[in-house]
Amino acid sequence: MELDPNDYRRALQSASEHALDWISSLPERPVRPELDVGGLLASIDRPLPENGSDAAAVVDELAALAAPGLMAMPSGRFFGWVIGGTLPAAMGADWLVSAWDQNAAMRYPTPATAALEQVAGSWLLDVLGLPSESDVGFTTGATMANWTGLAAARAWVLDRADWDVNADGLAGAPRVTVLVGAERHTSLDLALRYLGLGTPTIVDADDQGRILVEDLRAHLHEVDGPVIVCLQAGNLHSGAFDPMRSAIRVAHEHGAWVHVDGAFGLWAAASPTLREALDGIETADSWATDAHKTLNVPYDCGVAIVSRPSVTRAALGTQTAYLIRDSADVSEPFDLVPEMSRRARGVPVWAALRQLGRNGVAELVDRLVENARALADGLREISDVHIVNDVAFTQVCVTFGSDEQTRAVTARLIDEGAVWMSGSRWRGEEVLRISVSNWSTDAADVRFSIEAVRRAIAG
Repeated sequence: MELDPNDYRRALQSASEHALDWISSLPERPVRPELDVGGLLASIDRPLPENGSDAAAVVDELAALAAPGLMAMPSGRFFGWVIGGTLPAAMGADWLVSAWDQNAAMRYPTPATAALEQVAGSWLLDVLGLPSESDVGFTTGATMANWTGLAAARAWVLDRADWDVNADGLAGAPRVTVLVGAERHTSLDLALRYLGLGTPTIVDADDQGRILVEDLRAHLHEVDGPVIVCLQAGNLHSGAFDPMRSAIRVAHEHGAWVHVDGAFGLWAAASPTLREALDGIETADSWATDAHKTLNVPYDCGVAIVSRPSVTRAALGTQTAYLIRDSADVSEPFDLVPEMSRRARGVPVWAALRQLGRNGVAELVDRLVENARALADGLREISDVHIVNDVAFTQVCVTFGSDEQTRAVTARLIDEGAVWMSGSRWRGEEVLRISVSNWSTDAADVRFSIEAVRRAIAG
């Protein structure tokens, strides 16, 4: 099959038309998909054709096949899990990243993407108030951002115990104790498993999921050997933040490395009105967050930040003849994340920050929190509705009198499809969990969503 360079123009024009049609449909379309996987496979699952097809026709076919199975996640009425939308500049930048087709592993062959990602990283440190000398790497998401920070932590604490994990592995190494709050996110457990650090030691948390500093202190007194403490900026259910300054101080007094999982909540540091809740967070040693959550860039884009660049490079970097370093004194992109081959995820971050500016980032974060509080306030006015968390950030958890009723309301809400809020279980009871993460959610979406819950309660 012979390819025509004009196929790009026709295929991209078709993709652009379908994308704009999709975006323009979001304000009115139901949020839930029309068909499940089984229903979609009835039309999609067929043998690979013997002969190829016109590129634009393939894009048209793809759009038609996928349409019934698309969740309107970019909608202002989507509140499931913690999933953001996409800012216009970030989407445009992401399209360019695909068109440029740069492998963003090294500075020398891809200086444009390396420079843009470096600036995006420095802007992030500035906006979040984190140490300016930190390394910033762009990962697939918060799971691998946590992995990156904890890989650096593992190397650092073992090095201080005179053990070279790169040379000698973990067999026979001093045991690394990892302390986590009782309500940490499961991505931390996954990252620790991937790193061979096993099951963490659990520290008690309060009724909003915040780690209890005195219990942390008691556990640290019992530790003999290398220790890592993991804190949380943004509890999955309550949105609450661990008491950063006091917890970090206690951890450092015991020689621990402190890693902060801030998948969505780290962005509170960008808001002058919310920053106080994260007081002292800049004194930690590493941080993880997602740009595809609160910052609203396309999937996939996590951010791993490590305060000691030499530790990151020692833990993750490599050297071989064909990998050309731009400078022996400068970290390469592949020194900062697990992958050596990856797309330039940081470029949409640059575009989002450039579109918003410092004030715009703060306004975005504040608006998400305002919408969460407006949802909570509106739902409180409905009888038999109970808001079970302090709305500290963008999360709202709701019950409806009993576990059975909460499950029923959640199911009816999802089945109607006008809005999407996901169910969960927290503190021993079923909850409807609302995560406000989309930049486009407005007051009309909030009012509409409150009425949708009212209809679901009525049955």
